[in-house]
This record gives sequence, structure tokens and C-alpha cells, in this order.
Amino acid sequence: MQSDVSIARVKQFPLLMWILLFGSFITRGSYYMVWPFLAVILYDRFALSATEVGLILSSAALVSVFTSFIGSALSDRIGRHKLMYMTGVLYIISFSLLAQVDSVNGYVVVMTLCSIATSIWRPLTSAVIGDIIHDKQTRELAMQSLYFIVNVGCAVGPMLGIWLGLTGKQSSFYITAGAFVVLLIMLYWGFSHQSNIDSAKNTADKEAHSGVTKPVAKETRQQVFAILKQDKLFQCLILANTLCMFIYSQMDSSLIQYLTRAGAPDLLALISSMIFTNALVIISTQFILLKLMAKYSLIQRIQFGLILLMCSQVWLALNPVDLFWGWIGAVVVMSLAETILFPTMNVHIDRLAPQHLRGAYFGAASFSEIGFAMAPLGGGIILDLFGGPWLFMIGAVLCVVVIYLYRILTRLSRPNIAEMKLS
Repeated sequence: MQSDVSIARVKQFPLLMWILLFGSFITRGSYYMVWPFLAVILYDRFALSATEVGLILSSAALVSVFTSFIGSALSDRIGRHKLMYMTGVLYIISFSLLAQVDSVNGYVVVMTLCSIATSIWRPLTSAVIGDIIHDKQTRELAMQSLYFIVNVGCAVGPMLGIWLGLTGKQSSFYITAGAFVVLLIMLYWGFSHQSNIDSAKNTADKEAHSGVTKPVAKETRQQVFAILKQDKLFQCLILANTLCMFIYSQMDSSLIQYLTRAGAPDLLALISSMIFTNALVIISTQFILLKLMAKYSLIQRIQFGLILLMCSQVWLALNPVDLFWGWIGAVVVMSLAETILFPTMNVHIDRLAPQHLRGAYFGAASFSEIGFAMAPLGGGIILDLFGGPWLFMIGAVLCVVVIYLYRILTRLSRPNIAEMKLS
């Protein structure tokens, strides 16, 4: 019965949602052919230390964090589709340049452009889903579906790259740029179709209300900042998610650096296998876990995911460097944690955000990407000073801190937006 309801909700997805799903698949698949290997490329080509590689990756990501909120809040005013077009063009330019760059400074500049585009694109996509799907449960399923299809792309990308002989090759970024060209064309079609639907709906609503419409007042930028400043619950949530991103992102940067410098056997095969395993676990378990945990609250789901993430960090800390299947096992546990955590966090933010401030809230939530941004630098410093096992034990301790932050969320205050409008 539950599956029949889910199928019925999937059939309610508008055309634009299906375009977002397909676009996410082709762009993520091509992206993961080479992006995870950037740390290896920088180490092999320029002989940089773990801290130096981490500094490059962190600098690029850190700059993007502060553009994300501005871009997402701006989308509430100028429209999501215009900003998505501009971000897509930035993706195409930056990935094309990344396929050609041959200096450390060049990598810093171009990777910053890529990170800026990514930081704007992700919250925009979530906000668009909220705009076009009004039913809460259907919207939650749509966000779960988006996360699912992204991981299908992540699974297919590395394996297809190995099959085509492209994995780790810088020129593969041309494929990613081409994928975004295709996506922008499809988005233009999808937004045009959605605009026709919205226009017809607005006309019907006006006729139903005898042509009388009540204008919706938009908050000024100062009011938006005031609302976010008073939302203590949301601020604590951002801090918790920042730490969670820092912990999880060690897999994308510091773990690979650790394995590279420790001389792990069959390094490229191991990295590709870990990426594939991560995506495969998510693909095969996401909707099963969603069904099993449906009776639990969002906070309870997140706390269970954090316990799994803590266990994976302890496993990574204790695993011998040359034990191939040990690394894969740790990734399986970490992937189960990710399957529960990340889509649930997005749904949590969607439920907290006022409808007319969805872009601003998703943009503000993207400040948690600071954890992602600082992960390569923080992880690189810990690797150089203490080594890999200490890095992952610190990650396990941080998991305990995040569990505590989620426990106190419900005690924190939120603003009364209606009263703030009147004042």
C-alpha cells in the first residue's frame, strides 16, 4: 500500500522535476569521472604536501560559501530560472577551463569558480522543488528522489570513466561542461512549460476570486537578516550541519590523501571502488531506509545516522592501510549514515523555512558548507601533524558533539514572522 502511494506521488512530479532529475544524473556522472582524483593530480603533478593540497581545496570551497547565501536570497527576488541559467553558464566556463589549466594558481582560480557554481546550484535546485511541488509529502519524496538520482550518477561516473579510460584524466572535464550545455537546453524547455502551467493556474485563481488578488508583501533584505538572526533553532542547526559536513567530507579529500601518502596498494582502483560503493549503498538502501524509518521523527532519524557516522570514523581510524576490504566496509557504514542524514537534513530545512523565504533559508543553510570547505585544510593539517588514525578519531568525537546539538534544538527560540512584519 505504501509503495502504491509513493508511485502515485512520483506520477505527480511535474515535467521540470523530471528534467532536474535527468540533469542531475548526467552532470553528477560526468563530474565524478575525475573530480575526486584532483587531490591525486595535484600531488602527482606538483608534489604538494597534504596541507598545501588541503589549502587549495578549502580556499576554493570557502569563497563559494559566502556567494551561496547571496545568490539564493537573490533568487527570491529575480527568479530561480534566471539565476540557474547564469550558474549553468559559469559551470560550463569553469569546467572547460579546468580541462586546460596547468599551474597551481590556475587550479586555485578555476576550482574556486567551480565551487561557486556548485554552492549556488544546490540550494537553488532544492528551492525550485519547493516552488513547483506544493504537497509536503510529495515534495519530501521529490527531494529523496533527487538525492537518489545524484548518487546513481556518482556510481555510474567512476565506473564509466574506468571503462572509457578517462578516470583521473583532466580532459574529462570537457564531458562535464558538455553535460551542462545539455541540461541548460532542457531547463529552458522545462521552465517554459512550468510558466505556462503557472500562468493558467493564476488565471483560474483570479477567476475563482472574481479577479481580486491580494498582493504578497516581500521582506526587505534587512527584515530577512533580522528573521534569520532571531531564529536560534536554525542557527544551531547550521552549526550542527557544519560539523557534520566537516566529518563526512574527509572521505572526499583527506582520506584519499592519507591513502596516497601511506602507499595503499592499487590506489586508483581503491578510490574508484570506494566512490562506487558509496553510491551503490545509497541507491540500494535509500528508499528501504526511508520506509523503515518513516515512523520516527526527522531528529530521531538524523541522530541514528550520526551514530552510524561515528562508527564509520572509528572503523577508518583502526583499519590497516593495506586492508582493501576494510576500507570498503567502513565506506558501507558511512554510506548508510549519509543515506539517512543528507536528504533528511534537506527535508528538515524545507519544513523550517517560511514558504516565501525558502531561497533565503536554503541559502543560509548553505553556510554549513563551511564544514565542507574547511575539511581539506583541517584534515590536511591533522594528517601532517598526527596522521590518519587521529583524523578519524577526532571525527568520531565531533559526531558526539553534533548528536548533542540536535538534542537541544527543540529548546531554542524561533521568530514570529507575522509580528515582525507589523513592527
